[in-house]
Amino acid sequence: MSGRVLVIDDETGSRESMAIALERAGWDVKTFDDARKALGYLEESNGAALAVCDLRMPEMDGLAFLHEIRSRGVDIRVVLVTGYGSIESAVEAMRVGADDYLTKPVDLYELRQRVTNLLENRELKQEVSTLREMLDKRYGFESILGKSEPMERLFEQMRLVAPTRSSVLIVGDSGTGKELVANAIHHASPRHNERFLAINCGAIPSDILESELFGHEKGAFTGAVARKIGKFEVAHRGTLFLDEISELYPELQVKLLRVLEERQIMRVGGSELLDVDFRLLAATNKDLENEVAEGRFREDLYYRLKVVTLTVPLLRFRHGDLAILSEAFLKRFCEEHGRAPKRLSTDALSALSDYAWPGNVRELKNVLESIVVFHDGEEIRADDLPREIRQRRGPISSGGPVQNLNGEPRTMAEIERQAILETLELTNGHRAEAARTLKIGLRTLQRKLKEYREQGIPEE
Repeated sequence: MSGRVLVIDDETGSRESMAIALERAGWDVKTFDDARKALGYLEESNGAALAVCDLRMPEMDGLAFLHEIRSRGVDIRVVLVTGYGSIESAVEAMRVGADDYLTKPVDLYELRQRVTNLLENRELKQEVSTLREMLDKRYGFESILGKSEPMERLFEQMRLVAPTRSSVLIVGDSGTGKELVANAIHHASPRHNERFLAINCGAIPSDILESELFGHEKGAFTGAVARKIGKFEVAHRGTLFLDEISELYPELQVKLLRVLEERQIMRVGGSELLDVDFRLLAATNKDLENEVAEGRFREDLYYRLKVVTLTVPLLRFRHGDLAILSEAFLKRFCEEHGRAPKRLSTDALSALSDYAWPGNVRELKNVLESIVVFHDGEEIRADDLPREIRQRRGPISSGGPVQNLNGEPRTMAEIERQAILETLELTNGHRAEAARTLKIGLRTLQRKLKEYREQGIPEE
């Protein structure tokens, strides 16, 4: 077992017997009769994997030692030992952050077992962390897989924004994984130890949504038989994710804007202002800029939300990701449903790659789970795929006819217009995504669309 173990005890006999037992088990052991000396050693050296520390010592006791190393962020496991074993001291030790607790006289066999278990668990966590970092570097970010250019760009943006306090607006079509993006940002942020709460604004009736967010006092309205704590309060110090934020009705948009600016709320039917501290992440599958222009979404709230805007690309534009996602989903669903491992044949993967995926990653997951449930073979062939996938080839046309409706050769402007309108259709109206796909500026795209409107040409 790798790693140095510290034994800290002011009683010579106890210190030496524990050290000998651990050395015989193969560990590199260093002993101290004073916790302050052990702290100094940890500051000056490369640290240690675990410390066995007596709870009752002069100058600095075990709890004080534990407080110090936890406050300094030292990555070390701690087993506290005391001759005055009691439920109260054990509870206090574990509450402060001890990893285990033993009473004197120490059973040396039990000591070795406890230390072995803790160090094996530490090494396992380090391996998992290392593997996750390797997987993230190779294939994605947190729990999101992908190595395509659009996803690499998204991951880099997520890495930059995650440590900040900024509100984030996540845009993308249904099924692209907007909630996964929000969850990954939360888990990569300083708030990762606090709650992540997700609310779908479109799934809750408007007359109930305000109470869900703000909470209410007893008797605030018919049926309010008790006080209810709203999601703004529950998410205090954590992250609140509002999905389908475009569905908020106008009055609630005003109240949300006030909460974001003042960081205070008042429960429905209440009179007390309550301080709240949460990070807001919001998502929509609609073009909020267009919603603002049409008068359905407040402009001031829109600009307050879009401090940072992240766009989740459509699956059909994530070239190279489909194989990675398919392999991961097949492995997951085979394990969940108790099926033997399955793999995609070359022709099946080709058919999946050619399909337009209007339902995006969510549709891919559903298709593969269905195949896992109903398919007995080890290899999944193209014939095993749903008919619509086998028959639909290529989401983007080859360019259309070279002639216009009058039989004349098309002009460059006509070809350009068709490319823009087809791409907008493929991105479900998301202009930023269309502009990136076409490799033109968003302002250029907006100017072209304005010209088409003036010419009486529909955008879709």
